[in-house]
Amino acid sequence: MTHRFFITSLLFSLSFISVQAQLLSEKNNFTRQDTLRGSITPERVWWDLTYYHLDIKVNPDEKYISGKNTIQYKVLENNSVMQIDLQPPLKITKAVQNNKELDIRHDGNAHFITLKDPQNINNINSIDVHYEGHPKEAVNAPWDGGFSWKKDNNGNDFIATSCQGLGASVWWPCKDHMYDEVDSMLISVNVPSKLMDVSNGRLRSVEQYGDTKTYNWIVKNPINNYGINVNIGDYAHFSEVFDGEAGNLNMDYYVLKDNLEKAKVHFKDAPKMMKAFEHWFGPYPFYKDGYKLVEVPYLGMEHQSSVTYGNKYMQGYLGRDLSDTGWGLKFDFIIIHESGHEWFANNITYIDIADMWIHESFTNYSESLFVEYYYGKKAGAEYVIGTRKDIQNDRPIIGYYHVNTEGSGDMYSKGGNMLHTLRQLVEDDNKWRQILRGLNKTFYHQTVSTQQIEDYLSKETGIDLTEFFNQYLRTTKIPTLEYKIEHKELKYHWTNIVKKFDMPILVTINGKEQWIYPNAEWKSIPLNSNNTSFEINPNFYIYVKRI
Repeated sequence: MTHRFFITSLLFSLSFISVQAQLLSEKNNFTRQDTLRGSITPERVWWDLTYYHLDIKVNPDEKYISGKNTIQYKVLENNSVMQIDLQPPLKITKAVQNNKELDIRHDGNAHFITLKDPQNINNINSIDVHYEGHPKEAVNAPWDGGFSWKKDNNGNDFIATSCQGLGASVWWPCKDHMYDEVDSMLISVNVPSKLMDVSNGRLRSVEQYGDTKTYNWIVKNPINNYGINVNIGDYAHFSEVFDGEAGNLNMDYYVLKDNLEKAKVHFKDAPKMMKAFEHWFGPYPFYKDGYKLVEVPYLGMEHQSSVTYGNKYMQGYLGRDLSDTGWGLKFDFIIIHESGHEWFANNITYIDIADMWIHESFTNYSESLFVEYYYGKKAGAEYVIGTRKDIQNDRPIIGYYHVNTEGSGDMYSKGGNMLHTLRQLVEDDNKWRQILRGLNKTFYHQTVSTQQIEDYLSKETGIDLTEFFNQYLRTTKIPTLEYKIEHKELKYHWTNIVKKFDMPILVTINGKEQWIYPNAEWKSIPLNSNNTSFEINPNFYIYVKRI
């Protein structure tokens, strides 16, 4: 499904030095492959995804997969060459349309298929892409992902996929760009009979084939490529029904059999999460597909309607409080954070990974909103402020466009604190909540750009946030309030700012809270004496310097 997007000039004429790196690592040199992966190329833009049927066999003993992807699409423009992405060592063995085998030109991870039949505008056509091989094995899932081939404590195969940043094409052939989400899909996974596959959506059927079984999962909502997953193990299943804003929501849990009783207690954070986040963000976006929490052999990931979990049944982040306030040990970080992505990543999805902050800043902030919902506003504020210790200010939060590259890892804590700062400027908690809910309603099941989010927030807050976002998203500068008290005057101004930055802040002068309106020029407030107390509201993410 093609959503509204912006196409800028493509960069094919540039020659770059090759570099490969895992998610959130710094990348400054790019290849033609990065451009093919990260751009809306002519061989992508002419067709609109409508449906996938991914049908594969997984052989754990050989660490081998084989099968095909049936790709259904609507013709938008005249063209006869289609770009399909698949990363080595996997190989496309053939592509077929209307019983005609097609010619394929291979260019690294991109494969250009020449179609023989007329591609008439508005027609719905399909193509079968067959493939096989040993997929890349995850090195450090989910940051450096692929297939994780592990064993559980009983020696059973325990397998999962993760691929954000790296791309879904690391394990299946697809249109591997975020701008075009498929409307719906069927995922069929054949595994040894003693194992179970859990994928996205709802289980339609299970078919027995000798000593193997095929699990068929139907996804009825639009879904992004990296949100699609395969999880294979000796699973036990339990479930509950959540009374949600949009009706009854099935919440299903798949865990290793040895962990069943433990999970029945520990996963109580899941309905607590759903209650809090429906309050803040609006109805869960995927009632048709349900919600699942699935145990995997890595930390976890926000796979749509199939959130993966590997936090070892601990509170916090593997037992650690990321805020150092105590509040971070009141919940299981992976359940709360990865599920928060159902609203910000899976419902509202970036067009280009350079805008990954849309996923991570809002979801980082959601952790503090969860704390606030159950423990109060002061607790929520303490949590988000506590995460500032991890901010590096190493590079901007927004990355390079059209080369599949995200920005700084500061998109988490710095981005969350940016949003917490913005809440202070709104000065109305109910209005702020309605803005967050409105985001998920306005951009429901859409891919979006940073500019769209900025424009929405400026409109709904009634504040021109241009310089605010330029400051926090596009530079590493943290606004610094310089002040001095002399001659019975408080003098103050902003430094380390972008041009025209003039964010007001709340301060307390001699016990009285008030707004001040600094900009780059010095301003002053008369005082009764030089012995004056002056405090900055800590909810603003700024630096303060007395001179």
